[in-house]
Amino acid sequence: MRSPSAPVGIHRVRRQQPVPEGHHESFKIQRKPSEAAACPSFWATYHGGRWQCAGWPNGSQEVHCPACDRLRDDSPVGIARIGRKFFIEHRQELSELIRQHEAKARAKHPRGRIVAIEDSEHGMLVTTTDIDLARDLGVALHQAYQGELELHYDGEKKLLRVHWRR
Repeated sequence: MRSPSAPVGIHRVRRQQPVPEGHHESFKIQRKPSEAAACPSFWATYHGGRWQCAGWPNGSQEVHCPACDRLRDDSPVGIARIGRKFFIEHRQELSELIRQHEAKARAKHPRGRIVAIEDSEHGMLVTTTDIDLARDLGVALHQAYQGELELHYDGEKKLLRVHWRR
């Protein structure tokens, strides 16, 4: 079913359930780092209550960002699946589009990274550390090649599954 606000070819399926009391995201920093904090893996700095792409401040403490923790633990929150038929015929250009889109997104939001790009029996599987990056990859594929895009958000697991095919 297509939602009224979704463009033709994009199907949003949203399961809305409240987050259980006492639930926390294990990758969320339990306490905010000081303003002079930086992630040594990706040179992201914590400033103004969020992680940003900025220089390494003098005297900053080393704190791994939540995206680094997700990469280390191989625990993605975005899963984008690209249909097999189109993937087989356009593997190289799809890989380039995905990497270019990741680089552009990371310049603004360092928490959005690709965990892995894998071939699967259903096509290409791209896992991400950020829901927004997974959604944006699906939308970019839809804009570039049309086809069908489905977005399935599971609020309980804080997970987005994107399925694009043509």
